[in-house]
Amino acid sequence: MPVCSLSSVKNRIVLGEPLPFSVRDASQMLLLARGQVIVDEAQLQALFKRGAVVELEELAEAVQAVRSENPAQRHAQLPQEWERRSREVKRALNAPSAELAGALHKTTDQLLALIEFSPDMALSQVVRQPDSGAGHYGVNHSIHAATACQAAARYLGWSATEQRRAFQAALTMNLSMFDLQARLAQQVSPLTAKQRETINEHPTRSAEMLSQAGITDQDWLDAVIQHHELADGSGYPSGATDVSELAEMLRLADVYTARLNSRANRPAMSAQQAGRELHQMAGASPLATALIKAFGVFPPGSLVKLASGEMGLVVRNGERAHWPLVAALTNTSGAPRGVPVVRDSAHADHAVVALLSAQALPMRLTDDMVAGLIASSPSRVA
Repeated sequence: MPVCSLSSVKNRIVLGEPLPFSVRDASQMLLLARGQVIVDEAQLQALFKRGAVVELEELAEAVQAVRSENPAQRHAQLPQEWERRSREVKRALNAPSAELAGALHKTTDQLLALIEFSPDMALSQVVRQPDSGAGHYGVNHSIHAATACQAAARYLGWSATEQRRAFQAALTMNLSMFDLQARLAQQVSPLTAKQRETINEHPTRSAEMLSQAGITDQDWLDAVIQHHELADGSGYPSGATDVSELAEMLRLADVYTARLNSRANRPAMSAQQAGRELHQMAGASPLATALIKAFGVFPPGSLVKLASGEMGLVVRNGERAHWPLVAALTNTSGAPRGVPVVRDSAHADHAVVALLSAQALPMRLTDDMVAGLIASSPSRVA
């Protein structure tokens, strides 16, 4: 029976979850039956070293099962998948040096697969605020900045390799201080001398950690080192003026997505406010423009009021940045609709006239409801 190595299909393995195929040793003796689990990275690495294989016929069946999965069912599972992947990112960023590179590549595969399946859901994950205290700020910010970089890179027409590099560089640019980021998000007092030192050193230290882990992509490493440098030499850690395009992308995404999250000393900004600040800061930078246009003025996940008086959720970007498609959740009087109606805000009667807070709606929107609305919305409305 034809086989392939287990390591070649590692992106289809989720630790702690049922295997979609059986795992065999080099002599094709059964080690793990389909449905059993690989509990941790150590067990997975042990199987790799043992030369574990997968039968190609079973692999093809697993791939076909994913392809034939009902898209609506997959969308319904997206909030749980994003939460699960966030935990995977936290484990990857905390991985020992010997396991870091493999963990980063694996979690990148998983997150990019989610983004590819539903780019609008990915943007909504960045825009929508989690419940108070939910998640780890440093991990969430890493994912949000990476998602923003990939979206802007895709908008600019960068190759798949360049998009992946941008995603991974953003995911790891704060590798050496993401726990400090979480503390600072709740801190209202001035920085201590030690905190300031850690912040100033984190670009260099993060790149060193990646290099020690076996990351050899110099463009990735240089972007991490330079992501706080400025062309006028006023940045840090070294005051460099020759800053790569990717490093600038990371810096802009870092600033933009940080503005979308609340901290102890300030509330979250809307994408419209964050985009305005970014434009003022970066001027005519094509990277800033790409970032703003990739999200739109009212990105998926935003709550808005229409000229008609209806209130709803943005489910997709439209032909222009300020013309999104909106699932109207209320009627013109503000009463909840039994069935949402998708409106095209390019039409004057349904133009977006205001951003809303979650408290402004007469109902509570859960992540599952958001995923369902995004999944069921058409690509365009006549």
